[in-house]
Amino acid sequence: MSQAMIKVTNLRLRTFIGFNPDEREKQQDVVINIEIQYPADKSFQTDDVADALNYKIITKKVIQHVEEGRFLLLEKLVADVLAICSEHPSITMSRVTIDKPHALRFADSVSLSLEQRK
Repeated sequence: MSQAMIKVTNLRLRTFIGFNPDEREKQQDVVINIEIQYPADKSFQTDDVADALNYKIITKKVIQHVEEGRFLLLEKLVADVLAICSEHPSITMSRVTIDKPHALRFADSVSLSLEQRK
């Protein structure tokens, strides 16, 4: 079985993230990186879209959830995105890393990663 790895790199969105008063009132940038692994044997043999994993559908769900949501913790946001990325039954592994740029004064960003294997 050949495993395909789809990577969505640096998906830049804005959401309400944090528990400080200013974070609750103003959207902040987040940068999302997603890796999704699934068996690709059938899709590369048939060259049929129906046999492939549609990453556009997954990405649209992530965008909607993040942009419409409010999150106190980065852990909750990452866990929610991971759940969306793991929904399809053919997915064997999902990994999500979300960066919160400018979260610390002297750092480029703070990030958190979660991974799920089936």
